[in-house]
Amino acid sequence: MNCTFMMSARQRLMRARVDEDGFTLMELLIVISIIVILMLIAIPTANTIRKHTDEVSAQKSLQTIEQAQSMYVTNYPVQGYACSLQALSGETSSGPPSPTSAQLLNGQIATGIKDGYIFNITNCVKSTSNNSERITSYTVTATPATVGKTGDRGFCVEAGGAIKADPAGGTNCTQTVQ
Repeated sequence: MNCTFMMSARQRLMRARVDEDGFTLMELLIVISIIVILMLIAIPTANTIRKHTDEVSAQKSLQTIEQAQSMYVTNYPVQGYACSLQALSGETSSGPPSPTSAQLLNGQIATGIKDGYIFNITNCVKSTSNNSERITSYTVTATPATVGKTGDRGFCVEAGGAIKADPAGGTNCTQTVQ
């Protein structure tokens, strides 16, 4: 009798150990639901942060293009400003800098697309003097590739001016960026 009682006590002890080693289905469901809730909170925040960083990158890229334009007009005063990103960029392996390949921009900005924004030089104003045309003014624009996803605002900068924003994501820049 004593042996049977001992066996059942051992069996109970083994069953208790087996139950303590794992999680119940309810515990697993609770943990999974908490993880899902945290993900639902974090994903929109991550998208907002990404859009903000893309917008800051676009503003910095506009400043870089503006600096390249200043160097271009200094290096090539007869041409004035460049009216394309291709004129500001160029490969150093293709020979010395020239008005059509000044080698002042490199990387993604030179392609016109960087961090979800599309860059373009527009509104080039030409003036003629001594039978040569010279570009005296321009506007650089940065628009989101997909408004609402890669950025909410469009940005513009005119020759020697401050960066302005278009809250609708286009090129109608009226608000000064601080």
